[in-house]
Amino acid sequence: MNVVQLSIFANRLDAVCEEMGATLQRSAFSPNIRDRLDYSCAVFDAGGELCAQAAHIPVHLGSMAFAMRDIVSQIDWQPGDMVILNDPFKGGTHLPDISVIAPLVQDGEVYGFVVNRAHHADIGSDKPGSMPVSTSLFDEGQVIEPTRLVVAGELDQQVLQQITGRLRQPQRAHGDFIAQVAANRTGLDRLTELVAGLDRQQWSEALAALNAYAGRLAKSAYQAIPDGVYRFEDVLDDDGQGNLDIAIRLTLKVSGGRIMADFTGTDLQVAGNVNCPLSVTAAAVFYVFRCLLPAHAPACAGCFDAIDIVAAPGCLLNANFPAAVAAGNVETSTRVVDVVLGALAQAIPDSIPAASYGSMNNIAMGSVEDAWDYYETVGGGTGASPAGAGLDAVQAHMTNTLNTPIESLEMHYPLRVERYQLRRGSGGEGLYRGGDGILRSYRFLKPAQFTLLTERRRHAPWGLAEGAAASAGINSLNEAPLPGKVSMQAEAGDVLTIETPGGGGFGEPGSD
Repeated sequence: MNVVQLSIFANRLDAVCEEMGATLQRSAFSPNIRDRLDYSCAVFDAGGELCAQAAHIPVHLGSMAFAMRDIVSQIDWQPGDMVILNDPFKGGTHLPDISVIAPLVQDGEVYGFVVNRAHHADIGSDKPGSMPVSTSLFDEGQVIEPTRLVVAGELDQQVLQQITGRLRQPQRAHGDFIAQVAANRTGLDRLTELVAGLDRQQWSEALAALNAYAGRLAKSAYQAIPDGVYRFEDVLDDDGQGNLDIAIRLTLKVSGGRIMADFTGTDLQVAGNVNCPLSVTAAAVFYVFRCLLPAHAPACAGCFDAIDIVAAPGCLLNANFPAAVAAGNVETSTRVVDVVLGALAQAIPDSIPAASYGSMNNIAMGSVEDAWDYYETVGGGTGASPAGAGLDAVQAHMTNTLNTPIESLEMHYPLRVERYQLRRGSGGEGLYRGGDGILRSYRFLKPAQFTLLTERRRHAPWGLAEGAAASAGINSLNEAPLPGKVSMQAEAGDVLTIETPGGGGFGEPGSD
């Protein structure tokens, strides 16, 4: 396969993922998928190796890239089947992220898979938004083991009913699941067109060429990192259950373009829900090193072949079943990014930014009585770098979602957004300032329960090269301070305010 053919092949694979995402967004019922774009789509080969992914959610895609090999090997795949799952210990991230997997079968052989993963605001937790301050996986909602949702092209209504029957808005959830099925059907149609005219050997050779090309680009990028051992550690504020300053320790070993991310010494798993399955830890590591590659590098398994990850079973980053993991996916994964960047800043200081806002600032709310659930993340400021100031008020690193438009939020829920603005001055000072965070206030129009899972409230995002730390985040209800992780009842008229952290500064002020 020559370079032109390879480029066309790679772009057609990417287009499959992009069109799947467009189908999912336009078909979904919930604002969480339709407006916030909290979903991801990818293509895998017959062995579960990543072939292509759209630029959706890094924590979704990296974890799927890590876990799909085990998933596909456990199932007898038949034409027209689709499997649904959300178990974090079997390839998922946390329970609200539900994956639907479909094989492409040609002449009795599996050629590959299309997969989409979408965040559902209700997955059966007794707390609205299904992001509770939990102590067990089973507190977080229903666990869906790999199960056939579509059999020989027909939707299994009984399976779907078993899932949606436990939810507060079963019709909306039903619509979102149908949208996920439709997205995979779109992907299968386009992938079928792509493989038409290729026999199995030609298809395999094309994928091998794609991975080899990605591997060469990755090796070139990783060889630019000086060989050595680089250490860094950072802490999570708390786990919501009284455990403070939970340490993540990394020894990053670089040798001849190979990377070992060794998290030996990281604290053991905790009672609260900041634990990670290993797939989420891998997603964070993969994300950072993917950022070092050129933009045209194919997002396939070849990018990650030179990366090894070590995390002892039972530690925070490789938790044992049935550890609570709801915040591990959103908060701990973000801290893993900070730790990897902190280590790399010692090796390639001219390429690495200061810490960004460091929390997805998760807000889940709703009412059992009024049968509504809502969930969103709130952005913040990114870290400054040798290239310039950080960005204000964006979603960064492991999340790539949008905010929910105020019009959509107020149309669908008994909420009013009273303030939505930059949190001026929250970025760290420096030769280059860190980006500013966000201030967002919600007034409850009816009684509701809310849960906050937030970080960087006690330990602010750090600066680099004598740059100052950013301001830590602040949560409050009616101007009274709230902890970083809390679940409470709000009454009509109450105002919940989230002030998100900025990004760290870079360089000593006035040192230019």
